[in-house]
Amino acid sequence: MSIESPSPALSVLDLVPVRTGQTSAQAVAASLGVVAAADRLGFRRYWFAEHHNMPAVASTTPPVLAAAAAARTERIRLGSGGVMLPNHSPLVVAEQFAALEALAPGRIDLGIGRAPGSDPVITQLLRQSGTTSDVERFPDHVRDILSLVAPDGAALRFTSGGTYDVHATPAATTTPEVWLLGSSDYSAQLAAALGLPYVFANHFSGNGLERALELYRTAFVPSETLAAPRTFLTANVLVAPTQAEADERALPNLRMTARLRTNRPLIALETVEQAVAGAADFDALGESFMTSARANWFVGTPEAVASELRAFAGTHGVDEIMISPIAGSYENEPMDAAPGRVQTLELLAAELG
Repeated sequence: MSIESPSPALSVLDLVPVRTGQTSAQAVAASLGVVAAADRLGFRRYWFAEHHNMPAVASTTPPVLAAAAAARTERIRLGSGGVMLPNHSPLVVAEQFAALEALAPGRIDLGIGRAPGSDPVITQLLRQSGTTSDVERFPDHVRDILSLVAPDGAALRFTSGGTYDVHATPAATTTPEVWLLGSSDYSAQLAAALGLPYVFANHFSGNGLERALELYRTAFVPSETLAAPRTFLTANVLVAPTQAEADERALPNLRMTARLRTNRPLIALETVEQAVAGAADFDALGESFMTSARANWFVGTPEAVASELRAFAGTHGVDEIMISPIAGSYENEPMDAAPGRVQTLELLAAELG
């Protein structure tokens, strides 16, 4: 008699997808509907990603989206998955998330990433707009943020011997929970050295997952805020009443993945009907990227996907999975809602309890 792995807790990662014909306002409204559903269904946390200048992605500013989500929710944790720190001044990031923590005390996560979240042109524009961060000083800037959001703040020491106190907010009583995000060894090792919780971006790339978790867990140094390693995984997930519907709703994101991997011009996310009609658009290379991506996604009926997620969590020793709900939309579905993504959350929550 086999014993099934326990059900992991569920969280959500949102890129605020933009489909054909949809405005940014409608895309944000749809995502706020999804976060309200996640709160109602008992999901643990809801994070917004940071990406720039992409026709199919409206999650450019995680702090703004998290603030809007805080007004629509009561208990779910909210935050970034993640803020791409090389694009921003550490003080600005600390101030934004300290303000969020004041807005929703005890519910804010600051997930920090090292990648730019866009192309080199956008990165340069962000730096020209006044940011001072750079990727080479990433560890120092993470430490700066940890100090700035703490109630005691940080102290700058002048060469003359004097000091200057800096606080991200005047009178903090609680602080955001800081996580490091990554898809390589670097962030795993830094999170371990700083005693921070760590998330492997499995939804982006599953390559190196086992090694990154091993590095993090074996090298972990306890800190004032975390006594033992703490981690969870992300995953692209789509659940529908039937396998046929799940496969159809997966097509728009599969084709977007192929576009990214083959350097085709980026477009808004296709509807399911557009994706089905364009089935022959890609050559063998594009098809291979879609096949490879689909093999790492969790797409199917509630019972099947729930079983796969339990096994996935058990294999890697985590008690939480952050799902990126990748269900595409049919043409007749409302522009300011995301029925397919909400359906994924509802069916999965019901099956995993």
